[in-house]
Amino acid sequence: MSGSFSKKILYGTLALALCGCGLRTRSLKEFLNNPLNEQTIVENAHLRHPSAIVVCRTKQCAPAKLSMSREYIHNSLLHLFQNNSRKTGLVCEADPGTHACTENYIQLPVTVGIIPAYFYIDSFKLTDVSVAKDNTQLNLVINYNVTYNGQTPDCLPAQTMVFVKNTSNILFEDPGYMCKMNAIGQTSIKTVFSIDYIDLDYGYIGGYYSIGLSGPSYGGGTGYMLLKLPNDAYPLAPNLRSPRKTKTPSKAFDILEQENPVTNSVYPNSNVKVYPIRK
Repeated sequence: MSGSFSKKILYGTLALALCGCGLRTRSLKEFLNNPLNEQTIVENAHLRHPSAIVVCRTKQCAPAKLSMSREYIHNSLLHLFQNNSRKTGLVCEADPGTHACTENYIQLPVTVGIIPAYFYIDSFKLTDVSVAKDNTQLNLVINYNVTYNGQTPDCLPAQTMVFVKNTSNILFEDPGYMCKMNAIGQTSIKTVFSIDYIDLDYGYIGGYYSIGLSGPSYGGGTGYMLLKLPNDAYPLAPNLRSPRKTKTPSKAFDILEQENPVTNSVYPNSNVKVYPIRK
């Protein structure tokens, strides 16, 4: 009995030595089932709040709180979304320091029923853009391109709100949209996106995200993602005036002007000319 107990202690110590800190990221059941599996399980940590928001315009980038107002950022985002209405944008996992994509999608570990899976979003379509009645937030309708384990579920559009509280707090969130990922029931997917980077020249928006699933499929995770919109944020300049056309005077007007030089100087400060009718 004593020898058997000593062997268990020895095997347990050996497993801990081989796996290092595996118990920190895995449950005891997962560890006992496969103690040598070193795959790290992504945890759904709290959303990270950025310390500053960087805005790029006219090829220059600077913290928004140094030279911009809340209203300027609000209006710039409105122009950006309006210029990209009914357009398709890209989504990628990115590095928060360089704002460069590290993957062509964002990936979250989820459980579909009882099956482990990975949840992907690689693009979205901006279906509608509007301004709230109190002019404090922007309302977007977004269709995310969602896949999991090679399958594409039927998902409803996300009714998304963009709220610019101040130059240090811009939140992009939705109350949850439904996806049919199982044979029975609907899964609710909720997204919160804390923006810390806006490039008005090239249509980039970056920030820390938190996405959670609830229902027959559940899971989620956090990270840093980048949105790439096809158009920039600058509104189109409408051509309010028709181009001026230079008219070539006819010979009859030249003759009248030569014969009546005094009459045609009645309005010296205007382009109006008087041509009397001869009897």
